[in-house]
Amino acid sequence: MAGGDTLVLMPTGGGKSVRYQLPALCRPGMGLVVSPPIAPMDDQVAALRQLGLNAAALHSELDGDEASRVRADLFNGRIDLLYVSPERLLSPGTLDRLSRQQISVIAIDEAHCISAWGHEFRPEYRALEPLPQHFPDVPRIALTAAADPRTRSDILTALAMPHATVLSASFHRPNLMI
Repeated sequence: MAGGDTLVLMPTGGGKSVRYQLPALCRPGMGLVVSPPIAPMDDQVAALRQLGLNAAALHSELDGDEASRVRADLFNGRIDLLYVSPERLLSPGTLDRLSRQQISVIAIDEAHCISAWGHEFRPEYRALEPLPQHFPDVPRIALTAAADPRTRSDILTALAMPHATVLSASFHRPNLMI
């Protein structure tokens, strides 16, 4: 909320989404959420819309009409939270279009994907490093449930977040038994 970069380490189902949704809605501008899996992205958008928020997603599985509606809503400032795949974010024109918007926060979900040491390395995530040049002074929140110390360090380095606050929740789940 104060505008600093943050790395959030929480277990799956631990409430990571709230960690970026609240700052995105409380700070001026639109929240930008970079997320790789399309189905959970669409689920988040549907849930937020049911709550009355203007949420949208941009990804490769949108048909042309829906993508045009999202772009029009974006241009007219009618989106509170925009979920975008890293590939779509980095596609020609998208970064330029978004850099003309007021962005409240940038959330990088599944941040372990940026790490060469992570278990789901995706080269597109490495291309997110220059986000501060496109969105100066916009706080970034990297979120993951899968990051050992080496991966955490790599995430912070790859995203150029050397002074980020690291918040780590307990991964102890007393309701789960082996």
